[in-house]
Amino acid sequence: MSLRERLIGIFYKAAKGSRKTRNLLTPAGVVFFFGLIALFIFVALQVDKFSGFPKLLPTSLNIIVSVPILAIGLFLMIWSILHFTRVKGTPVPFNPPPKLVATGPYARVRNPMLTGVFVLLFGLGVLFRSISLVCIFTPLFIMLNVWEVKAVEEMELEKRLGKDYVEYKKRVPMFIPRLKVRARKSTK
Repeated sequence: MSLRERLIGIFYKAAKGSRKTRNLLTPAGVVFFFGLIALFIFVALQVDKFSGFPKLLPTSLNIIVSVPILAIGLFLMIWSILHFTRVKGTPVPFNPPPKLVATGPYARVRNPMLTGVFVLLFGLGVLFRSISLVCIFTPLFIMLNVWEVKAVEEMELEKRLGKDYVEYKKRVPMFIPRLKVRARKSTK
């Protein structure tokens, strides 16, 4: 059995397990995920320090630019969490909602919480004036998450939620919402 298959099995077993087990695993998932984010930020700041990279923006401009970016990222994260908690679940793969959530931000993208985290990381890079966080570590974090979502999480969701998730996946993009293009009526 491959590592990927084992991870899918672990997430599936946890998601189908007892509420008590899921509630015990949730804090560990949160700590791991936010610990990983903190590690990326810390390493990026150390790379900036030791590499001699120039600062990204002047001090006053970094705050003006970063605050709206950070606000958008936090808004997406909170909005996503609220939609999951309404159906008695969390964004942590060990304790997901019992059914497919396709409302609110989930009507536009399949992973709005991760989209919010990506935006937040970018905003923190601007706030800390870190070229490596903006140009190296945020894209690396995004690539790792795309791999994890495609290789493990979506496979587990297909196994657990079946054709509802497969259809949802076909019509809703992963991270970036589609911009609707209205067809123009011809005026002949």
